[in-house]
Amino acid sequence: MQTVYERCCGIDVHKKLIVACFRNGKKAELRKFDTLTSSIKELGNWLLENKCQMVAMESTGAYWKHIYNILELLDIDVMVVNAHHMKNVPGRKTDAKDAEWIADLLQHGLLKASYIPSKEQREIRDVVRYRKSLIGERAREINRLEKTLEGANIKLSSYVSDLNGVSSRNLLNQAIEGEVTPDNIGDLIHSSMQEKVPILLKAMDGVLTPIQKKLVRAILDHIDDMTRRIKDLDDITRI
Repeated sequence: MQTVYERCCGIDVHKKLIVACFRNGKKAELRKFDTLTSSIKELGNWLLENKCQMVAMESTGAYWKHIYNILELLDIDVMVVNAHHMKNVPGRKTDAKDAEWIADLLQHGLLKASYIPSKEQREIRDVVRYRKSLIGERAREINRLEKTLEGANIKLSSYVSDLNGVSSRNLLNQAIEGEVTPDNIGDLIHSSMQEKVPILLKAMDGVLTPIQKKLVRAILDHIDDMTRRIKDLDDITRI
């Protein structure tokens, strides 16, 4: 079988353990490292000392990412391989150790590298994923706000398009601090909503107990905090 890499390394990655098999021709050396940064640097230095040409590891969970980042910083060529593809390569023995099997496949050019974006792109992707999760969490919190208001028989969401809009927030803040009345509602809502004043007064005619007021305030504060965090993440992606 053709040898593509004379000196290469297969890495089996776990949450707390890294098993590395370095192959130099037909010779193989197996070493174990923990997943702390200092140990990964030790792994990298070992590979550099042995003039490793290529490293391969499975794309299992998120455990490969920090290893990839550090080895990349050490200018070590690394490929991340889809675990499903690797297991479909014929000839694997059931008792073969994963790191040895990866190294063997790598040495003979039988692995296909997955596409790995640049470090900056990977970081931006992490930001985007977190932003998406915050948007989803904020939507759930707005739904929680609606249910809480329904429990107090405040039907605001039936007559406004955005429960988190400026006019809605003004009405809710006034309901928490005092009362929405015909005398103050005009100052709380946008001019385009003035024709809705009679129905909004009825919609806001619920009963918020002191506990419910504290709950609504906590939900609103949480929504505001997530909105601020989403904006901060937007600023990061614009840099």
